[in-house]
Amino acid sequence: MAAQEIDNSTTWGKELWDQFDNIATHTQKGIDFIERFGGFIRDRSAIEVEYALKLRRLVKNYQPKKSKEDEENEFSSLIAFKNVLKEVADLAGQREVVAENLQNQVLQGILLLAKNLREERKKALNQGASLTQSLHTQIGTLDRAKRSYEKAFREAEKAIESYHKADADFHLSRADVEKQRVNMNIRNSQSEDAKSEYANQLQITNKQQQQHYQIALPEVFNRLQELDEKRTRGMKEFIKRSADVEYEVSPIIAHCLEGIVKAADSINEKDDSMIVIEKYQSGFQPPGDIPFEDLSKPDPDAANNSQTHNSSTGLNHMTGKGTTKDKLKKRVGIFGIFTGNKEDFSDLPPTQRRKKLTAKVQELQQKVAQEQAASDGLMKMKGVYEANSMLGDPRTVEEQLNESVNRLDRLRHELLRYQKLLEQANNQSFIQHSPQSNRVIQNGQRSSRHSNGSSNHENSHEDNGEDHPDDAGSLSSSASPESGLGTSHTSLPGSGQGSTNEQPMNEEFYEADTPLGTCRALYPFDATSEGSIPMSEGEELQVIEVDQGDGWTRVRRFSSKGWEEGFVPTSYIECTLYA
Repeated sequence: MAAQEIDNSTTWGKELWDQFDNIATHTQKGIDFIERFGGFIRDRSAIEVEYALKLRRLVKNYQPKKSKEDEENEFSSLIAFKNVLKEVADLAGQREVVAENLQNQVLQGILLLAKNLREERKKALNQGASLTQSLHTQIGTLDRAKRSYEKAFREAEKAIESYHKADADFHLSRADVEKQRVNMNIRNSQSEDAKSEYANQLQITNKQQQQHYQIALPEVFNRLQELDEKRTRGMKEFIKRSADVEYEVSPIIAHCLEGIVKAADSINEKDDSMIVIEKYQSGFQPPGDIPFEDLSKPDPDAANNSQTHNSSTGLNHMTGKGTTKDKLKKRVGIFGIFTGNKEDFSDLPPTQRRKKLTAKVQELQQKVAQEQAASDGLMKMKGVYEANSMLGDPRTVEEQLNESVNRLDRLRHELLRYQKLLEQANNQSFIQHSPQSNRVIQNGQRSSRHSNGSSNHENSHEDNGEDHPDDAGSLSSSASPESGLGTSHTSLPGSGQGSTNEQPMNEEFYEADTPLGTCRALYPFDATSEGSIPMSEGEELQVIEVDQGDGWTRVRRFSSKGWEEGFVPTSYIECTLYA
């Protein structure tokens, strides 16, 4: 309690009664300081806005590109990363909230407080200056009254002294003495009047000075003290408020961080590995052992192969490119492997084809259900109109109903077609091998061993007697420069590319794989994309397929692994085609 009384009695008006100039300077520095704090809040808010903007730009730059295929088979790591980006975007939003609240709740308050403090300080200082000027004026009046009194007193003393000298001098007449006495009385009277005025002004000055230093000026100083304390309290409140702005968004920020941790925990490497399998599994079986070819024994297929080779050679002379113009197929782009452009997905591997067919069947089933529901609704509406013609004309629904029935029939027909394709793909009992496994090296050139009776898989196709669209997924129609198989490689037996007779298939094979000439590598090339093969400077290669306008040439080279086929840049080689 005593301490509180001491605090209340300790005021600027009492303790700093003579420090007007220092108090004025201190209050000015205090206002400048809180304005500087406002500048700090303004710059911090700008940094928060810039930080949020950069976070949003970061999220935009690293947002994965959307594709229908990726949405169907998204890796858990990719999903987690997308969730992380969402949380970071939310964090950016919270930084924007912080910046907005700092500006509206803190900076605006600081600016308003500083403005009010300046106005109040100006009024208080003007009042203090007025009081001080009034006191100085009164003190000046007192000084003048004192000087007048001093002058009158000296003149009175001089008159008294003159009178006493005249009175003691017997040579002066009485009239002269009386004159000095009258002058003395006048000077004494003037001195008394000046003394009275001086005493009066002194009383007034002392009273005003007491009023000035004990009441008026302390009130001004106390107002300045309250003003400075108000500034200090405002500083305290604004610092706390700036912290509260952070506290208000901290739960949301914590939730965002929890979301990032949850996204990380959702990553499952095993599931991602299974997605890779589902995405790229072809369904082909690994190739079997390559049989030994005894050249000392006659080959029963030699005659057929020789005839086919001669036919191909003749065609080479006709076209100069190893294929006829009628059978020359346009190859797909350099990145077009397994694109699945055919309606029956026959250009996909078996497993991928079954997945696409299953998805197509489900899509058509959903469309059929929707169309059936729409048709049923139209039927009900027609029945209502027929029962009550006031509600509507049944003929207006008749046309819509017919269109719906036609669409429903087309969808059912298409659904039945894809269900049959899916059933055929699921019921294949033979083992499918990749196209590469059906090729062997014979006499330095590629040839097909699919002669009559030489392949059990072929026999199983012929026994089936059905067209198997899935066999078309053997890369025969979707091969691209990445696959290194070209556009007219051997199809699997019975793939629906023609009749089950093997002779047309062998003829097309020889047309595609017969070298068109040779080429020499002008520069070394490192294979960096799928379907391309490396080559060293000066290396000799066989030309299998000339450039079709896409800047790539298919060649064959012999390496430690055997014969390799693939694509190299046309500008890197110098070709010499056979005549």
